[in-house]
Amino acid sequence: MFDVALMDLDGVVNRGERAVPHAAAVIEAAAVDGMRTVYVTNNALRTPETVAARLTGFGVAAGPTDVVTSAQAAAHVLAERLPAGAKVLVAGGAGLWEAVRAEGLSPTSSAADEPAAVVQGFDPEMTYARLVEAVLAVRAGAWWVASNTDLTVPTERGLAPGNGALVAFVRAATEAEPVVTGKPELAMHAESVRRSGARNPIIVGDRLDTDIEAGTRSATPTLLVFTGVTGPAELFAAPPWHRPTFVAADLRGLRRTQPAVEVRDDSSRCGAWACVLDGTTLRWHPAADDGRAGRSTNTNTNTNTGAGAGDDGLDALRAACALAWAAADAGRTLTALADERPPGCEDLRVPR
Repeated sequence: MFDVALMDLDGVVNRGERAVPHAAAVIEAAAVDGMRTVYVTNNALRTPETVAARLTGFGVAAGPTDVVTSAQAAAHVLAERLPAGAKVLVAGGAGLWEAVRAEGLSPTSSAADEPAAVVQGFDPEMTYARLVEAVLAVRAGAWWVASNTDLTVPTERGLAPGNGALVAFVRAATEAEPVVTGKPELAMHAESVRRSGARNPIIVGDRLDTDIEAGTRSATPTLLVFTGVTGPAELFAAPPWHRPTFVAADLRGLRRTQPAVEVRDDSSRCGAWACVLDGTTLRWHPAADDGRAGRSTNTNTNTNTGAGAGDDGLDALRAACALAWAAADAGRTLTALADERPPGCEDLRVPR
């Protein structure tokens, strides 16, 4: 069905310095099936060469052309507006410097050079003095572009401040707003499609507010995996623009057939599980064989790969999400969830 998986990195392929189980094997098998993988990251710090080498360390065969970064998207947006050779103040790391140069622009670190633009990306070695240069240039009239506004970045010690926190510093000092190019913005998706040559892509990620929203904005199918920051409770409460096309526990879902979800009136069904609205309480029960199972949907390019279907343990969650979303969209309020819940639904909460 899909020719290219536009895949996030942190929380999907790796968690910090550790590979996510099954990721490398699934990516290799998907390639045999005919689905290429291109790695799309909001992290502007690393160059594509560095990202590819890091992926190789996780057991994933990748080259620089298999990587698209928010630094590349930001630099391309700059080059579309600025003349060749224009000075751009770079408040970011090596990946951003290289991307700006690759687009024929002249990077600088000083506001005294009167840059035409400021581009800001994540750099864990960012200093107050470098942020001051960005502030001075923006206040002098430079066009401000940010690679992304993710407030946090995952580390092995927990969530740390991301580029969004550094962007907030410049925003507070200038009262300006940057043009943002990373996920979920359309500029990042356009850059990913342009570089990958994708004709029928699927976006794969772990974050509702970047990966899944990017799919909504670009009308691209999405697969959410639970190996990163998003869990079932967040999915259950998701607004329309954060609802994925497919859901999986991990990347094995990229090759697994998923049963279609059917919603009728106050009930829903997915595979072996069904949900009903009992007044304003959502309840689960095993689905009867009443002919309502519907057709299966497959994230794979080839439905005859032998990757298999079967219950992946998430059908009850899919049924619950579909019914809760339908109720929310109709203006109905859930007040309670049944105490007896199937596996995968233990942590669900009534959306606030």
